[in-house]
Amino acid sequence: MYSHMMVGSNDIARSKKFYDATFIAMGGKEGVLDPKGRLIYMHNGALFLVTPPIDGQPATPGNGQTIGFAMTPEIANAWHDAGVANGGKAIEDPPGVREGNGMKLYLAYLRDPDGNKLCALHRVTD
Repeated sequence: MYSHMMVGSNDIARSKKFYDATFIAMGGKEGVLDPKGRLIYMHNGALFLVTPPIDGQPATPGNGQTIGFAMTPEIANAWHDAGVANGGKAIEDPPGVREGNGMKLYLAYLRDPDGNKLCALHRVTD
């Protein structure tokens, strides 16, 4: 259904440090900077972009927005650690299993350096 996800940034160099670390932790590659100053990450057939806003206004995180990445619990832990070590902020509960509504999920949450909310998710099957 989705072709890509894009978040805004007020400091592309800072964002590159954070997202390069988190994408490498989940088995991806460093981002590529395009001629328009956008970072492009390609992983598992999907695109994730980081850009200065085209309207020239400051980038702000979406209220109520969360961007989820599917990965195993082990990779989620490495992703979370890489994010915190590179300018991100651990939020909500520590990485771990949450149960509710008949589901069991392994979740880890971060805010990127610009405040965008990110989630690592693994659906636990017994």
